[in-house]
Amino acid sequence: MPREKEPYDIGRLRSKSYPQGECVLTFWRDGSRRRFRLGTSDEAEARRRAPAIYAEAVRPTGTTIEELWEAYRLDKAGRPVVEIMGHEWKAMRARFGAMPAESVTIADCRGYIEERRALGRKDGTIVTELGRLRMVLRWAEKHRLIERAPAIERPTLPKRQIDKHLTAAQVRQLAEACKMPHLALFVHLAYGTAGRAGAILGLTWDRVHFDRNKIDLEDPAITIAHKGRAVVPMTKTLRLRLWEQHNAARSDYVIEWAGQRVGSVKKGLATAAKAAGLPHVHPHMLRHSAAVRQAEMGVPMEEIASYLGHSNPTITRRIYARFSPEALSKGAAALELDDETPISLATRRQA
Repeated sequence: MPREKEPYDIGRLRSKSYPQGECVLTFWRDGSRRRFRLGTSDEAEARRRAPAIYAEAVRPTGTTIEELWEAYRLDKAGRPVVEIMGHEWKAMRARFGAMPAESVTIADCRGYIEERRALGRKDGTIVTELGRLRMVLRWAEKHRLIERAPAIERPTLPKRQIDKHLTAAQVRQLAEACKMPHLALFVHLAYGTAGRAGAILGLTWDRVHFDRNKIDLEDPAITIAHKGRAVVPMTKTLRLRLWEQHNAARSDYVIEWAGQRVGSVKKGLATAAKAAGLPHVHPHMLRHSAAVRQAEMGVPMEEIASYLGHSNPTITRRIYARFSPEALSKGAAALELDDETPISLATRRQA
C-alpha cells in the first residue's frame, strides 16, 4: 500500500538571502493558497521542518473530537500512524466526531464498545481504537488545546498468551505461501532480524550493509523518543534474498510494491497463513517467534535483548526466559530426591 501523500507541497522562493531559492511550504485551505517560509534552501532539511510548521499553521480552533483527531494526524504527518488513524476514524466518527473533547464519558465508551461488539469486532480491535482516542485526548491536553483529557474506558483483555508463536518450519511455510515477493521478503526480514513491523517497512537500502553483513533498523529520520531498534547481523538466508531484491529495486525502500513503500502487510500475512494452513498470523508474531526460537536454542537473554532493541534485559528475561532450556534447571536440580538411586538399588540387590 503506497504511503499517504503529504497535504502540502515544498516550493522555492528566490531572494537576496537565498540566491538558490528558499524552500517554502504551500497548501490550500478554505479556498485560498497559504505559503510559509522554511528558513533553508536545503530540500531535505525543509522536508524535516515542514510537518511541524504545517501542523502549527492548521492548528485547530475548535475542540471537537474530529478537529483534535485531524490536528493530531497533521502533527504526526509522514508517520505510519497517520494512515492507520484514517482507517480507525471511519469506525469512530459516528459516535465521537461532533462531540466536544472534554464531554466524553465512561458511558460513551461503553456504548461504543457494545456497538462494535454487535458488529462482530473483537475486543482487541476495540482496545486499540479507544486507546487511540485516549492518545489524541492526552496529546490535546499536553498542547493545551483542552484543559483536561477525560478518562477513556476500554475492554479488559485476558492475559497475553505468549505461547502463540511460529516454529522455524512454520515460518518457512508462511514465506512459501506468500504470493507477492515483497510479502515473502517481509516474512524473512521480520523473522531474521526480530525487528518490529514499522522498522521493517521503513527500512531503506542505505541501511542494508552488504560489506559489513549488517542490517541497521534504526531510522535516523525519527528524532523523537521511540521503541528501541537494533543493528543486527545478516543471516545467510537474508543476504541471498536481499541481494536478489536489491538488484531489482525500484525505490529506496527494501519492502516495496510497484516502486512504492508498503504501508501494511497485515492482510497479506493473514491470507498467506490461511493458505499455508497456519493459525492467524500478524506481523508482530514473527518478531516474537524469532525471540522464542533464540531462547529455545539457549541464546543468552542479554543477546536476545540486543536483537530486540530492549534497553533493559530484565524485560526480555521476564517474557522469554521460560522458553530457555536452562530455565529453572538449577532450581529443579536442587530439589532432586533420587540422586543416590543407583547406589541404593545396588545395595538392595547385594542384600
